[in-house]
Amino acid sequence: MTAVPVPYRVVDRWPESPDTVTLRLEPVGEPLPAFAPGQFAMVWAFGRGEIPVSVSAIPTTGGLAHTVRAVGAVSQALHAARTGDVLGLRGPYGTGWELEKAEGRDVLVVAGGIGLAPLRPLIRDAVADPGRFGRVNVLIGARTPADLIAKRETRTWRTTYTGVTVDRPDGPWAGHIGVVTTLLAAAHFTPHTTSAFICGPEPMIRASARDLAHRGVPGDRIRVSLERTMRCATGHCGHCQLGPVLLCRDGPVVGWDRAESLLCTREL
Repeated sequence: MTAVPVPYRVVDRWPESPDTVTLRLEPVGEPLPAFAPGQFAMVWAFGRGEIPVSVSAIPTTGGLAHTVRAVGAVSQALHAARTGDVLGLRGPYGTGWELEKAEGRDVLVVAGGIGLAPLRPLIRDAVADPGRFGRVNVLIGARTPADLIAKRETRTWRTTYTGVTVDRPDGPWAGHIGVVTTLLAAAHFTPHTTSAFICGPEPMIRASARDLAHRGVPGDRIRVSLERTMRCATGHCGHCQLGPVLLCRDGPVVGWDRAESLLCTREL
């Protein structure tokens, strides 16, 4: 792990939605240490600055990739990157999903919007070796059909159940309508032997984790990925503080047994 950005070249680029792209990157020289699913890098757009972006693929499951939504000056610059452009990366930072601790258990993934991107390496690992786990369920929600990402890949996952829903359908949409928690009724899992992984907007994380806990999934087996403003990613600046937790160091992935009280305190 280095505090100095390491040059990585964009070797492939594909759109996920009108404002979101995935960039596959390869090191120009010496690579960074290996990333684990759930960890993030500080991605530098030269001349604009850097932002934290979770990995949406790792070399063992499709090459190192980051999925970026254009919402600010730096993310817009990254979104505009083309094949051959050089970006800066430093990392890996933070905690991972720790899928290995779910061996022998049912796996339940709940993703909201672009929150599916950090979960993609975990899902790929789970479906690549189904004998390690019980039933694998993936629940995906988005505001509109246009906001869904990984549409083609989603259809190729060999899961027990993959459900997709949107809040606001458009004309051609013939799928499920409603918040992502409404898909839980169709999922196949035994709560007390389930490990759950959740990423998306904070209200969706709270609603999904509470619903799962109410159904009997233990809080320490519900892993959530949290987001706060990050500047240094090394635990020094304090911008990402959430109560006693520094998310760049102690997160972004934490257990619901730890996150619940933090997310339910308005001042935090």
